[in-house]
Amino acid sequence: MDPAGLFLFLHLLVFVYWLGGDLGAFYTSRFLIQPGITADRRLLAAKIVGDVDMAPRSALILTLPTGLSLAAARGWLELSPLISSVIWIVALFWLALAWSLHTRHGSAPQIWRHIDMAIRYLLILTLTGLALAALTGQFVMADFLALKCLVLAAAIGLGLAIRHVLKPLGPALAGLIGAQADAAQVQLAKTLNEARPLVMCIWALLITATLLGIFKPVLT
Repeated sequence: MDPAGLFLFLHLLVFVYWLGGDLGAFYTSRFLIQPGITADRRLLAAKIVGDVDMAPRSALILTLPTGLSLAAARGWLELSPLISSVIWIVALFWLALAWSLHTRHGSAPQIWRHIDMAIRYLLILTLTGLALAALTGQFVMADFLALKCLVLAAAIGLGLAIRHVLKPLGPALAGLIGAQADAAQVQLAKTLNEARPLVMCIWALLITATLLGIFKPVLT
């Protein structure tokens, strides 16, 4: 398999696992607030949602290295082997960090969370800056790639917004077992209902990115 074909395959897998994983987590989250479900089953559903959600989280991290490598292999972007290697090393480090945070839950060092958040904010700024520079003629990049960078930056930003909205989720889950179980269920439903529109916006962004990759529009 030629490099372009390999990176295309990997980039398509990223899309499939991102959207598919999001849909799986979205569907399973319904059982967290479904009436008549016992507390232990709600907690089990929460664990399943968290595990399934690692597919889109991993896909987000791998979107940039697979996409840039594909663009370089197809000749859409000039990318030196050194820069490409650095991008992959950083991405794999970030991927390992994300999985470590997931498996260790609350026991992970706080610095790890700070590094994860710093990478996300840095990517938003970098992708947005490069895209705007390309679209204004200050940096050489195909228009559709610049637009895809903006889409990825927006998706990362929405992910941060979802994290903010879901902050009450942990205390609400902990409150399912105890005297305040009814209030915890109300908070749980409120939190998830606020997060769902943001998740759907990410789906729209993923579909937009796919269409950009297929049709490769040129702005005039």
